[in-house]
Amino acid sequence: MELQTITYIVVGFTFAIYIGIAIWARAGSTKEFYVAGGGIHPVANGMATAADWMSAASFIGMAGLIAFMGYGGSVFLMGWTGGYVILAMLLAPYLRKYGKFTVPEFIGDRFYSDTARTVAVICLIICSVTYVIGQMKGIGVAFSRFLETDYETGLYTGMVIVFFYAVLGGMKGITYTQIAQYCVLILAYTIPAIFISLQLTGNPFPQLGLGSTLVGTDTYLLDKLDMMVMDLGFSEYTTTGRLSTLNMFAYTASLMIGTAGLPHVIIRFFTVPKVKDARSSAGWALIFIAILYTTAPAVAGMARLNIMQTIEPSPGEYLKIDERPDWFKNWETTGLLEIEDKNGDGRIQYSADESVNELVKLDRDILVLANPEIANLPNWVIALVAAGGLAAALSTAAGLLLAISSAISHDLLKGMLLPNISEKQELRASRVAMALAIVGAGYLGLHPPGFAAGTVALAFGLAASSIFPVLMMGIFSRKITREGAIAGMVAGIGVTLFYVFQHKGIMFIPEWRYLEGLGSNWFMGIEPNAFGCIGAVINFTVAIVVSKVTAAPPERIQALVEDIRVPVGASIAQTH
Repeated sequence: MELQTITYIVVGFTFAIYIGIAIWARAGSTKEFYVAGGGIHPVANGMATAADWMSAASFIGMAGLIAFMGYGGSVFLMGWTGGYVILAMLLAPYLRKYGKFTVPEFIGDRFYSDTARTVAVICLIICSVTYVIGQMKGIGVAFSRFLETDYETGLYTGMVIVFFYAVLGGMKGITYTQIAQYCVLILAYTIPAIFISLQLTGNPFPQLGLGSTLVGTDTYLLDKLDMMVMDLGFSEYTTTGRLSTLNMFAYTASLMIGTAGLPHVIIRFFTVPKVKDARSSAGWALIFIAILYTTAPAVAGMARLNIMQTIEPSPGEYLKIDERPDWFKNWETTGLLEIEDKNGDGRIQYSADESVNELVKLDRDILVLANPEIANLPNWVIALVAAGGLAAALSTAAGLLLAISSAISHDLLKGMLLPNISEKQELRASRVAMALAIVGAGYLGLHPPGFAAGTVALAFGLAASSIFPVLMMGIFSRKITREGAIAGMVAGIGVTLFYVFQHKGIMFIPEWRYLEGLGSNWFMGIEPNAFGCIGAVINFTVAIVVSKVTAAPPERIQALVEDIRVPVGASIAQTH
C-alpha cells in the first residue's frame, strides 16, 4: 500500500479517536471545562501532562537541535525535565491545596489586587501565544509533507480538529484526548528508534545503542560520528560546541524555571482530587516524559549519522544530485531541504565551509520526521511518525489554548468585568474565547512574527521571568506586597522582551553555524533564549525591594500564605 494511503488511514483513525473522545467527554459545567471536574486519577493526569508537555518542539524539534548541537543540546534534556522536579516539589501541591481554577486567580487573591491578576493574565497570554505559534506551525509542516497538501490546508485542518475537542470538551475533553495522544506519540517516537538502533548497532534499545558499536565493526557509533563531523570541519559531536559554561548554565536554568512557570502545565495539577495527587501526578509525568527524553539523544545521533552517510557514502565520494533518494526529493518539495550546485560538479557536498557547502538548507526540524524514510523503514512506520508529530503538536496547542481562554473568560470576564454572570453564561464565554484563541493562533501560524524561529525557548524564558518568581514568592513569603509583585512581573518580562528584541537578528542563525565572536555584545555572553533566568533574578529583586518600601500585606493574606504550606489535611480535597 502506498505511503500516502497508509498515512491517511493512520492519521484519520487517530483523529476520529480524538473527536470521539471530545463528544463523549463534553464539559457540562465550568468546573469540568476548567479543571475536568477535579477528579482525574494521578496516573492518567501524569500521562495527559506528559502529552501536554511534549509538544512539537519535543517530538520534532529537540532531536534536531541535539543532532546539530551535539552534547550542547543536553541543555534541553536537563532543563525541560529538571523543571518538573521544581514543579512537583515547590509549586503543584500548594497551588492544588489553594483550590482555584487558574494561575492568575491565585495571584490576584494572594496579592489582594485585581491589577496583579490583570498583569498575570497579560504575562500568561504573552507566554502562551508565543508557545502556541510553534505548535500551529508544526501542524502545518507535518500535514504539508505526509498528506501532500499545502501548508495552509494542513494548518486549517489542525485548527478544525483542535476546535472540536477543545471547545466542546474543555479540560475534561482535552485530558482524555491527551491520554490517547500520548499513546500515539510515544509509539511513533520509540518504534522507529528501535528499528534504526537495530539497523546500526544490533541493539533494540536506542538508549544503549547510542553507546554501542556499529554492526560488523569495532567502531563505536559516537566515535564514527565524531570522525565524520570533524572531517567535514564541524566541531566534535560529543563536545559542548559553542555553548560556554555560563551560557549553558543560564540556558538550563531558564528552561527549568520556565517549565515550572508555564501556565498550561500548572493548570493540569488542578484536575486531581487531592493535594498529594498533584505531587504524584508530577512523578508519573516524569516517568512518561523520560521514555521520550532518554530516546531523543539516540534519535538525534543516529539521524545525523544516517543523513551524513547518505550524502557521503564513502570518504571523498559525495552523492550525485541526479541520484538523490526519493526521501530527499520529497522533502525538497516542502522547502525545508534545498540544494545548490555551487561548483557545478553535480554532487551534494555538505561541510562547515559555506563556500563549498552545497546543501543550502537543511532544516533541523525535518530530522525526526525524515529519519524513518532515510533508514528505509516500512511505510506504516513512516505514517505512524506523521500521526505522532501531529498528536504532539495538537495536544500542546489544546492545553495552551485552554490556558488562554480560561484567563480571558474566568479571570478577566467573570473575575473582574462581569462578576455576576451565571455559570452557563461563563461556560458559553469560555467556549467563545477558546474559538477566538484558535482563530488567533491559526493566524499567527499562517503569518508568524519575525521571532517565530525561537518561539519555544523564548516562551520558557518569558514564563521564567514573569510567572515563576511571583508564584514562588506568593507561596513562600508572607512579606511580598501587591506593589512588589506587580513591579516584579512587569520588570522581569519587560527586561526579557527588550533583550530578545534587541538581539533578535542574532537568534535565528542555526546553532551549528554560529561564528566565533557572534555573541560578543550579549550580556555576559548569554544568548537571548537563555535570558529568562536573568529576567527572573530581576523579578525577584524588584519585588523584594519594592515590598520593603510599601505597606505589608494584610494579616489575612499572611495567614493565608502560612495555611497554604501547612500539610495538615493534605489527604483530603480542599477549597477556599
